[in-house]
Amino acid sequence: MYDVTLTLVDLNPKMIAAWRAVFDAEPGVEVVQGSLLDERVSAWVSPTNARGLMDGGLDGAIRARLGAGILARVRRAVTSTYGDFMPVGAATCVATGRALPAYLISTPTMLTSAEDVSSTMNVALACAAALQAVSMQNRAAPGSVRTVAMAGLGAGTGRVPFTVCAELMWAAWHLFQHHIFEGFDDMRAALEHELGDLGPVSLSGSPAPRRASRGPVLPTPFHGDQHRAIA
Repeated sequence: MYDVTLTLVDLNPKMIAAWRAVFDAEPGVEVVQGSLLDERVSAWVSPTNARGLMDGGLDGAIRARLGAGILARVRRAVTSTYGDFMPVGAATCVATGRALPAYLISTPTMLTSAEDVSSTMNVALACAAALQAVSMQNRAAPGSVRTVAMAGLGAGTGRVPFTVCAELMWAAWHLFQHHIFEGFDDMRAALEHELGDLGPVSLSGSPAPRRASRGPVLPTPFHGDQHRAIA
């Protein structure tokens, strides 16, 4: 994904500080304090729920900006590909009908509209899924997505600490600097190889329940020097 530039943008200064500590001097990544809605890029990434309902938060703000038709396109993409639920670790990419952003990428960070995902790897899965959607769109239409803007995934309603959010997003971004994946299954397998157990998932359309025999999957704290050791 060397030909794609990523803008990490958020209104919260704590998210900005966490990103800057992790993505410092990372090629192809810019950190901006502000609103994603102000970014003139090829694609916006919207953190959503499993149904892609766009009913609140940044998702709702994007719906208001792009118009009601964007919800219909996202829902149609979700239902045609996944059924009732789009699992965490998957994403949709739909045309907006605008020059910029030309595409909206929706990636679920949680199953419902308000869920604590701080003890999961959902941020890494959602970020990687969004990047996979970019890769698949560029495979279908070469060069159609050159620039992508993404806010802090799961750091609001999802209650993921800013530092953990930044680390997990970095892990997802770093994965795509070294690999090209055919689909979301391959992407997930590679991410799980790097980070360990990402939790259960069903790509058939219904979210799988968490295994009762195990405790929650806790995000592993990474640090800058450990990041580089993954490569």
